[in-house]
Amino acid sequence: MKQTEAQTDRESLYLEVSSVNGAVSLPLHSSIVLFLLSYTECSSFHVFLVTDQADILPSLSGLVPGGLAVSEVRRDELPRLVKMCRLPAVLEPDVCFCRAGLAVVLRHIIQSACQLMPSRRDVASLLGFKNTCLKACAEVSQWTRLCELDIPSAVEEHLRNPEDQMRRLPAAILNLEKRLGEPVKVHNDDKIRRQKLQQQKKKKSDSQLEGPSTEREDRLNESRPGVELSAALAKLSALAVPSPATRESSDIRKVKSTELPELEHVFAEGLYFTLTDVVLLPCIHQYLISIQKHTPSTLSHLPLLLRWYQRVQELPSVLRAAKDCGMALFSPSSVDPCPPQPEAPRSSGAEQDGPKLKQEPFIGGPRPTLTKLQENGIDAVYTAHPCPSWTVDWESLPMAVNPTEGKMSDARAVRKQQQLNNLLAMVTDLAHPGNTVVDFCSGGGHVGIVLAYTLPKCQVILIENKEESLVRARDRSAQLGLTNIGFIQTNLDYFTGNFNIGVALHACGVATDMVLDRCLQARAGFVISPCCYGFIQNTLKFNFPKSTRFAETLSYKEHMILCRFADQTAVGLPLERRLIGKRCMGLVDLDRSWAAETHGYSARVMTMVPEGCSPKNNMLVGFPTT
Repeated sequence: MKQTEAQTDRESLYLEVSSVNGAVSLPLHSSIVLFLLSYTECSSFHVFLVTDQADILPSLSGLVPGGLAVSEVRRDELPRLVKMCRLPAVLEPDVCFCRAGLAVVLRHIIQSACQLMPSRRDVASLLGFKNTCLKACAEVSQWTRLCELDIPSAVEEHLRNPEDQMRRLPAAILNLEKRLGEPVKVHNDDKIRRQKLQQQKKKKSDSQLEGPSTEREDRLNESRPGVELSAALAKLSALAVPSPATRESSDIRKVKSTELPELEHVFAEGLYFTLTDVVLLPCIHQYLISIQKHTPSTLSHLPLLLRWYQRVQELPSVLRAAKDCGMALFSPSSVDPCPPQPEAPRSSGAEQDGPKLKQEPFIGGPRPTLTKLQENGIDAVYTAHPCPSWTVDWESLPMAVNPTEGKMSDARAVRKQQQLNNLLAMVTDLAHPGNTVVDFCSGGGHVGIVLAYTLPKCQVILIENKEESLVRARDRSAQLGLTNIGFIQTNLDYFTGNFNIGVALHACGVATDMVLDRCLQARAGFVISPCCYGFIQNTLKFNFPKSTRFAETLSYKEHMILCRFADQTAVGLPLERRLIGKRCMGLVDLDRSWAAETHGYSARVMTMVPEGCSPKNNMLVGFPTT
């Protein structure tokens, strides 16, 4: 492996390198990315290993696949957008579009490999059915959080303190073991389950005709690939064509779906080898090495995980990539089964996958809760709009700035202009030349682009986890020739940069609280329009109510009543119901603003003008005072 010069026509891939007492190693996230590069045989990226030391490449010999262009880069020399993100990150050659976060980067590598090698059906299948594997961000998907965050974190914590961790299994590992035992549901599984039933009947019929079998024959029958494995291997064939459809016998077709045999896991998400398996393998490999060395008897608690680990080793592409990355896959020693651990381990986050979606039914309306707040001197408080007649001169702006450019009705475009008028007025009031303004949950860039165009002396960063939306925004900004704008495709947890003002238009549910929290951490002003109050719920990071006064007055359930009725502001509802919804909306945001004030902020809740520009017309505006 040698250091090469960066090629301007390649995307740059930045990976973290760890250094403890002078010893250089790769964190699990970096190892996972390199493993995928080898598995896909994708060499279209220039890899930069981010380090605070010099000449680290020889120390990593054997851990970085051959055939890659690899260089070292110091942390203080990283491009601006990359500095604002947790690694791994990919930067396009024009340095204005960055992708950050493990799942986002891995999905991008697969998409790039498919463009270069469209015949690699095995690579395309890594993204799963409808290309959705690990697409949902960790903030909303328990499965993504388990694979992308919880398991790598649990394994790295275990490896840092293996002796202290031997007495209990990490909750994330136990969660994965549990998931591997759940029934498999895949697209068109009814057909596969009928094939399995037909295979079972044939085996039974053959055994009756042949008489009692020997132990050797039983082992041979068990080793023959079942329907699940056959389906999985067919999917993995790089150049295979779909097999012709076969029709089951009439007696099989008549069996009810509820009476068909369940499908068993072959790989992590079910039957097929996907990106999830790529993410898990380097993590589980390191964990099993440690367990095998210290307490091999613990393996008896993880039979399904061990079966999965053995199964992935049967894939030639996995063996090749593992060897390329210095992973010596092995067969853990067999141990006698032992009873479950008497005391369940404390959760490290994997088992506490957020609040249960099923909640107790609400009884009655919001009035008891509203009355309780009022009796304690709490009611919705709206600050007067400081510039109610302020509007952008939309007619004078280029079409690429105007939301009418998008695919929306004229009436909706006008309402969108009115919403942007409000946000832009508040940001203009807070902004100074040289400030960095971040448009969170930017979508197609309606807010960020008009900010960049009308505030040319400010830098504007658009952050969005949906690639299609962000690419659309980049194309619109390219038409305008904007040079003060950048784009980061990532989940909010991976954005760590400093900025002066955070903006979000209709951030759904707890996304508002995530944006607000990020602004408070950066000591930045904020202009946020919340949305989807009914999706608010306790998470690993947030508990509701948020402010001390609300928490002393309302229970969590009572606060959820406010959130539920805050969503009832649609134009088609009766006026009285909408007024109650508006009041509930104001109270939820008052709780948020009071929580911000405890961090040294001046915060206001106000209403957009005109009020009819959106059913969700609240704005939270604040700036640090200390």
